[in-house]
Amino acid sequence: MSSYRIDTTADTRPHAEPDGKQPSIGSLVRDISQDMSRLMRQEVELAKAELRQEAGKAGKAAKMFGAAGFAGYMVAVLLTAAAVVGLSYLMAAIWAVLIMTGVWALIGLLAFLNGRKQLRTMSPVPRQTVDTLKEDAQWLRHPTGSEATSSRPGPS
Repeated sequence: MSSYRIDTTADTRPHAEPDGKQPSIGSLVRDISQDMSRLMRQEVELAKAELRQEAGKAGKAAKMFGAAGFAGYMVAVLLTAAAVVGLSYLMAAIWAVLIMTGVWALIGLLAFLNGRKQLRTMSPVPRQTVDTLKEDAQWLRHPTGSEATSSRPGPS
C-alpha cells in the first residue's frame, strides 16, 4: 500500500505586531484567509492522493480480471466443444448444444451476480477527506471549544 504525505505545517507566527501591540483586525482576517486557503489546498491534495491510490488498485485488479477472463474463455470454448461431442454420443447433437448453452447461461448469471456484489463494496468517496472536512467544519463552528482540540492543526 502506498502512502502519501501532505504538508501540514501551520503558520507559527505569533499574532502580535513587532512592537508588542495586539494585531489589527485586518491582519487577523488576512491570517485566517491564508490559513483557510492553505487548508483547502491540503484537503484537495488529500482527495487527489486518495483517488489516485484507489484508481491504481482498481486498474491492477482490472488487468488481472482481463487476463483471467481470456484464459477462462479459451478453457470454456475447448471444454464446451468436448462436452458437446461427448453428449452427442448419448443424444442428438442439437440437444447437446442446447444443454451446454443452458449451462453457460447459468454460469454467466452467477458471474454477473458475484461481480455486482463486489462492485457494491467499493467506495467512490474518499473517506479520509470527508472525515477531515467534517473535522474542519466542526472546528469552524467551535474554534475555541472542546471540539477544537482535535489531532489536526488549525489556524493559530
